[in-house]
Amino acid sequence: MAKVRTTLTIDEDVLRWVRIRAARTGASDSAVIEESLRRDLKLDVLDEVWSNATMSEAKASELAVEAQHATRPRRRGSGARSR
Repeated sequence: MAKVRTTLTIDEDVLRWVRIRAARTGASDSAVIEESLRRDLKLDVLDEVWSNATMSEAKASELAVEAQHATRPRRRGSGARSR
């Protein structure tokens, strides 16, 4: 997967702990931060789910639209406003 460079502002104490973890594990600061984000965002779980998915993208989109329509409140009347 392609990597991109970014700038972020984080608490000094958090950065200190990132650097400690990096030093203890032999990883880079970036690797420690990325691993933490992946774990927190549950990206490993999403990767596993997507790798086991058998439904086509078209069918998944169709089901998503149906679910949206099912959860939206029904409009009253024929669409014209009553006064």
